[in-house]
Amino acid sequence: MAYTLPDPLSGTPLPFDTVIDVRSPSEYAEDHLPGAISLPVFSDEERAQVGTIYVQQSPFLARKVGAAILARNAAAHLEGPLADKDGSWKPLVYCWRGGQRSGGFATILGQIGWRVDKVEGGYQSYRRAVVKALYESDLPHRVVLLDGNTGTAKTELLHLVAERGGQVLDLEGLANHRGSLLGNLGPQPAQKGFETALLQALARLDPARPVLVEAESSKVGELLVPPALWKRMIAAPRITLAATLEERARYLARIYAELAADVPSLTALLAQLTRLHGRERIARWQALAGAGEVETLAAELCEHHYDPRYAKSRRSETPETRLEITLDAAGLNRAADRIAAQLTAL
Repeated sequence: MAYTLPDPLSGTPLPFDTVIDVRSPSEYAEDHLPGAISLPVFSDEERAQVGTIYVQQSPFLARKVGAAILARNAAAHLEGPLADKDGSWKPLVYCWRGGQRSGGFATILGQIGWRVDKVEGGYQSYRRAVVKALYESDLPHRVVLLDGNTGTAKTELLHLVAERGGQVLDLEGLANHRGSLLGNLGPQPAQKGFETALLQALARLDPARPVLVEAESSKVGELLVPPALWKRMIAAPRITLAATLEERARYLARIYAELAADVPSLTALLAQLTRLHGRERIARWQALAGAGEVETLAAELCEHHYDPRYAKSRRSETPETRLEITLDAAGLNRAADRIAAQLTAL
C-alpha cells in the first residue's frame, strides 16, 4: 500500500515502527527522511552496474540482474537488522521515486506477513515538500535575531536562553559550523540534509511564540540559508550584544583552545587570509599562534578581520535592542535572563 507523507512542517509523527530507506548508501548520506534507517537493496557499485546494463544492454536484463541483487541484499537484512522483528512490526519503505527498489523490498516484507507500506512518490515526494516549505512558501515563525561582533558568545547564549524555555533555532549547530574562519567543526552535511534538519527543527517550534536565531550571513560555512528563512531573518528585530575587545579576545581564546593548541592547523587557517591582509600581517599572526599568544591573536583578528567585515555587512534598519554584556559565567547568565525576558514580552 502507498502512504502519502504529511506536511513535514506539521511535525505529524508517522504511524510506523521503522522507516526504511532502501536507496544506496551515498543517496542516504546526502539526505533521508527523518529517523529513517539505511537498508540498501543495492550498494553504490551495484546500482551503477544495473544502470549500465539498462542503458548498454537491455531493461529486461537490468531488471533480472537487479532482482537477484535485491534478493541477496534483502536476505542479509532479514538475517541481520530485521532478525528480531516480530509479527506486529509495521515498517514504511521508500526509495528514490517509490518504484522497483522499494516495491521489491516491500513485497518481500509483505509476503512474510508484516504490514508494510511504501512512500507514495518515494524520497522525491518528501524532497518536493521540503522545497515548497523552504523555497516557495512563507514560514509562519516570528524570528528575532541575536546579533553582535565575533566573540560575544552568541551561540552559548542561544543555548542558555533555550535552557530558560526560550524558543531557539541553532543554525550553526545544524550546519556543523560556527560561521567564522575558526568555526569549522568538521564535515558539514549536504545542503539537502541541512534543509531536512532545519525543517525538522522548525516543525518543533510554536509559530505563535518568537524564535531566537543567531544573526548569520546567507551562508553558514558552505551551506545556504534557504530563502523562506532568510526572508524572515533580514526583516527581523534584533538583540545586539556588545562586549569589550579584551573580553571578546579572552572568550575566543577559551572556546578555541583546542584549535589554538594545534599550531600547524591554526597557521594553515591563517594563511587563507593572506590575500586579504598581506604576508607581513599573516606572518605576525602565525608567529603569535606559534608563541601561544592566543588572546593577542584573537584581539587582532577581531580588530582587523572580523569587526570591519561585521560593520560592512550590517546595514539593517530593523528595530534593535542593544545589550552590554560581560563574558564570564555570571555575566552570560544575566544576559540570558534578560534575553529570555525580552522574548517573553514580544
